[in-house]
Amino acid sequence: MTTATLSPTTASLPTGQPRLNYREASPAAFQGMLALQKAVNQSGLEKSLLDLVKLRASLLNRCAYCIEMHVREARAGGESEERLYLLSAWEETALYTARERAALRWTEALT
Repeated sequence: MTTATLSPTTASLPTGQPRLNYREASPAAFQGMLALQKAVNQSGLEKSLLDLVKLRASLLNRCAYCIEMHVREARAGGESEERLYLLSAWEETALYTARERAALRWTEALT
């Protein structure tokens, strides 16, 4: 996750009000998020799996900005539209591997 990836300051709520600028609200927390993402990126887990996990967490958190961002990233990484559309109901389809299902189950437990 780059600084650009973590910047929802240009997004706005449906009311047109700007979203919270968490870089300014809590610089220390923002630096922690960057450090965590750096560690995740160096974990050896494949990007496609990380994309699914990030998107699923965003769906659970109901963050439109994050959902749009992670869908865009997953598509750029070659993820299929069908798997993106069905991620909300991943337990009801055989489109995801056992490894992906375990990661999605873990994501739901943590989120």
